[in-house]
Amino acid sequence: MTSEIVVDVQPKEVSIAILEDKSLVEFQQESNSTSFSVGDIYLGRVHKLMPGLNAAFVDVGYEKDAFLHYLDLGVQFNSLNAYAKQVTSNKNKTHLLSKFSLLPEIPKEGSISDVLKQGQDILVQIAKEPISTKGPRLTSEISIAGRFLVLMPFSDKVSVSTKIKSAEERLRLKQLLQSITPKNFGVIVRTVAEGKRVAELDSELKVLLKRWDDVLAKLGNAKTKAPSLIYEETGRTVVILRDILNASFEHIHVNSPAAFEEIHDYVKLIMPEKADIVKLYKDKLPIFDTFGVTKQIKSAFGKTVSFKSGAYLIIEHTEALHVIDVNSGNRSKSSKGQEENALDVNLAAADEVARQLRLRDMGGIIVVDFIDMSEGEHRQRLYDRMRDRMQNDRAKHNILPLSKFGLLQITRQRVRPQTHIETNETCPTCFGKGEIQPSLLFTDKLESKIQYLTNKVKVKKYTLRVHPYVSAYIKKGGLLSLESKWRLKYGLGLSVMPVQNLAYLQYQFFDANGEEIDMKEEIEIK
Repeated sequence: MTSEIVVDVQPKEVSIAILEDKSLVEFQQESNSTSFSVGDIYLGRVHKLMPGLNAAFVDVGYEKDAFLHYLDLGVQFNSLNAYAKQVTSNKNKTHLLSKFSLLPEIPKEGSISDVLKQGQDILVQIAKEPISTKGPRLTSEISIAGRFLVLMPFSDKVSVSTKIKSAEERLRLKQLLQSITPKNFGVIVRTVAEGKRVAELDSELKVLLKRWDDVLAKLGNAKTKAPSLIYEETGRTVVILRDILNASFEHIHVNSPAAFEEIHDYVKLIMPEKADIVKLYKDKLPIFDTFGVTKQIKSAFGKTVSFKSGAYLIIEHTEALHVIDVNSGNRSKSSKGQEENALDVNLAAADEVARQLRLRDMGGIIVVDFIDMSEGEHRQRLYDRMRDRMQNDRAKHNILPLSKFGLLQITRQRVRPQTHIETNETCPTCFGKGEIQPSLLFTDKLESKIQYLTNKVKVKKYTLRVHPYVSAYIKKGGLLSLESKWRLKYGLGLSVMPVQNLAYLQYQFFDANGEEIDMKEEIEIK
């Protein structure tokens, strides 16, 4: 299996697609204005205590207060709280955590009212991003993640990922980290650290310790008042690379020079031998169109998803859970018997369901209604198939065997809102009114826009982006095509480009620098 990453950087957002054998398996889209990401550290202020929930609502600057449960305070909360007070009150001093005396742990069955009080400033970290009507979920067990290690201040434990099976390797890593980790710091050794040399682990540990020093520097700044951002996770692209990058990736394509430099430097740092897999995409055609991502997004998102020989899924989302219904479609006309046909459709559906969970980043409770099967052997095969296909899913999950009603229940870790892509398109010509100008006159409209740009605005070089069908019509005929006639009439600076993301009668003009020229129709308001 070959894997590659395609990164589309736009002025307002960054989109990241992960392809396995050219099939889209993960897609993340993040606005450049997005804040409150998992891993960010804030100096928050306790706004309200809720003894009945044994929790507190904390102001971290979000429109809704963030939620902090007692169990998320961590057993070393007293030490964290005392140390943070020490740093903020003595702003000009250097505070070494290795010389700090840890305080007694808080009881696991304690009460939130015994530890926090209203108006208190506390150091917290985003554990879950704001989802739906809820604010962020917080933790006071501060951690700073790297590729090989996760640094845990106020802890002396060294833990090794359970996915590292070799007892000898687990012991080696544990002894190694115990020897180089400073006092009052704990470490979680991640799976990708297996087989790594001491120099690589020591180098990353120093980087993580430097980030902790940056947290202290920001916390000790006289201008830092609650609520305030203390530490921000690295860019979303780098975070994804940090978590998934391995030797199986063959290409990372990026269409932004700045993002290319950032990603290239990161890959060169952690995997020098793979630095040349990062490629800067320079073609004028949108990067997602070139790698077939746009079409897959259009077909994979939405309520109905087709997957094999007419079979399809119906995917519904509610506040409490996600429901997926498997339908055989015209597969019911197959010459196979009902049981065999149901098994065939269900196995294919399991593959698509596993892909959809990763693709949409669906979390919480997922219920899948498969086609009923009477034989226990077939039900077990379906359960095993689902577990096998979910092995590549990085999110924590649990799968229960099929119930007697043919329902498969899945719980999947949810730390950020699910990815939602609107696949239905609003008509760019009528703006939803239901009436448009005659489509035969569309090319006349385009020519009037070209004439205006050339003769009035005096733009010499520009690109007209249109739907692929429209582009094919404009280019049809070679030297006798509309494109050739327009280029002879208005100058050779005109080029026509097919773009899959545009609606049928939608068009865009871009100048030589790639900036869009606003030539949109005025929306009629009645």
